[in-house]
Amino acid sequence: MHPMSLALPQEPADGIEGWAADLVDTLGGPGAGLAIALENLFPPLPSEVILPLTGFAAGQGVLTLTSALFWTTLGSVAGAVVLYWIGMLFGRARMHAIWAKLPLVKTSDLERTEAWFTKHGTKAVFLGRMVPIFRSLISVPAGVERMPLALFIMLTTLGSLIWNAVLVMAGYWLGDQWEAVEAYVGILSKAVLVLVVVALATYVAVRLRGRNQAQHRRTS
Repeated sequence: MHPMSLALPQEPADGIEGWAADLVDTLGGPGAGLAIALENLFPPLPSEVILPLTGFAAGQGVLTLTSALFWTTLGSVAGAVVLYWIGMLFGRARMHAIWAKLPLVKTSDLERTEAWFTKHGTKAVFLGRMVPIFRSLISVPAGVERMPLALFIMLTTLGSLIWNAVLVMAGYWLGDQWEAVEAYVGILSKAVLVLVVVALATYVAVRLRGRNQAQHRRTS
């Protein structure tokens, strides 16, 4: 049967929307899965565009809703596993060697982070799959810390399924207004980014203040 095309009032022809629409239009579920796998590896490709568009395509009969959820979740897991292996191959020893050369950081900071991940890593991987920006990044420390692969895949699958289902279903229900999802998730992404920048700025300020105080004590 000849595949249906996305019946958007103004079908996206350019940019990420057009690229994702072409993939889903041509390959159906596997195309959506490929797009999401690449989104994990290249975070500038936004899931808040690809997933609602896939949901809209399901509403138009290009693919089934079950296929949309299955393939996008499989793509999420595949991309996350690649990043996990990158983290594992990079290794803890190399991470410590690079960390030791960075300014304004201490080995104890990294050790505390590792201890935190050992204690809370399962929650971090599961919940991190539902947080913009961290969705991809959380896979790397999981690999560095050698989280059991089976556990990592299980947590990634569950977290990704929840995130994907919310955005796919939003696109499915909103129909040709699916682009509204991007605006709302974009606000969340910006809020997370602001929090990260504020946290980093605070960390640097505290480190510089501590260094200046130490130098003052030595010279006084």
